[in-house]
Amino acid sequence: MKKLALHWQILIAIFAAISAGLLTGTDAEIFGVTFYAMYQFIGTLFLNALKMIIVPLILSSIITGISGISDSEGLGRLGGKTILFYATTSLLAILIGLTVVNITTPGIIDGKAAGEQLNLTIDKDALAGVVEKVEGRGAGDISAVFLRLVPTNIVAAAAGGQMLGLIFFGLLFGFFMTRIDRDKSESLKTFWQAIFDTMMLITMWVMKFAPLGVFGLVAKTVAATGFSAFSPLLIFFFSVVAALLIHTFVALPLLLHFVGGVKPGRFMRVMSPVMLTAFSTASSSATLPLTLETVEKQAGVSNRTTSFVLPLGATINMDGTALYECVAAMFIAQAYGIDLGITQQFTIVLVALLTSIGVAGIPAASLVAITVILGVMGLPLEGLGLLLVTDRILDMMRTAVNVYSDSCGAVIIARTEGESTHVA
Repeated sequence: MKKLALHWQILIAIFAAISAGLLTGTDAEIFGVTFYAMYQFIGTLFLNALKMIIVPLILSSIITGISGISDSEGLGRLGGKTILFYATTSLLAILIGLTVVNITTPGIIDGKAAGEQLNLTIDKDALAGVVEKVEGRGAGDISAVFLRLVPTNIVAAAAGGQMLGLIFFGLLFGFFMTRIDRDKSESLKTFWQAIFDTMMLITMWVMKFAPLGVFGLVAKTVAATGFSAFSPLLIFFFSVVAALLIHTFVALPLLLHFVGGVKPGRFMRVMSPVMLTAFSTASSSATLPLTLETVEKQAGVSNRTTSFVLPLGATINMDGTALYECVAAMFIAQAYGIDLGITQQFTIVLVALLTSIGVAGIPAASLVAITVILGVMGLPLEGLGLLLVTDRILDMMRTAVNVYSDSCGAVIIARTEGESTHVA
């Protein structure tokens, strides 16, 4: 198994879990312990490990990322345009995902919440508390979202899972860290980079156990519900795919045409080998050399623009990931029968936007980001395990979207800078 790539290990684990769940059901046991309890133990242990790494990983990731951007000599007009474009496209992606998931409602089957089909279990009193916490707020409560951005005690916020405040503190700390005396600033950078590197190693170590975690989570669900769990998961899968396609073939081409004066069809043909590479590798960073070469030589964008915009995009611009986070959070809320109003959906949009920037470059970024969103919303994390069933193929698709968005940003910014390109 060690010689197989992680995604193949996870795929094997999914099929093994389906077989095991169907064979054992909820009653089969060995030495007085049910297989169902074993599956539950394995799955819960993996989810706990993911929760354990969230706070130090996100804080160190955001601080090192923002300090690197704010300290860049290129953070002038070109940097401002780049960050504005990436924030705009990420917001568009999130809103598209939000619209699609509200139309398809994958967490609601035949007018009922799909929680039972998905084997989502939670104490009724606890669920009532979650519903009371999440539902029933008016648009005026949006102000409370911004109040949570500024915690009175950052340590208490981290301990209590108040991730909005933690993210905002990380953004501020990373920015102002570069504004102090250079020697002290470099010491802080080294300190936080060391923490981030350590957390990356821990995260990669935890992800080595992802096949076992997936096996436990999927086997538990199949043992209790059989194949009925796959109906809402399929709707969720196609909802994400539809939203990604709309963003790729509607939203981004409109920006190319009206803002950049670029012919979308010609640019898509130029970038298709890059998108296929991104799809196959599921890594923006691994695709970056090909992206740089294609945008510069085939699209005709200057090295000055590509060398700044594209590496920055591979670090902070994750349209597909942000879209996926939003749809996933809404899916889990629907599955629990929790009706999210305008305030709660606005919160999801805001947190998805922040986390897509803050955790973009880390392993299993989408899982960590969705955990953050669920924590902010007060939603149970149990549903996270179900997302692992379809995560690999969706990860490949959203990586292709992320890379295409980066390249669109490079050519549009080049055009606004007065450059002539081969795709105009």
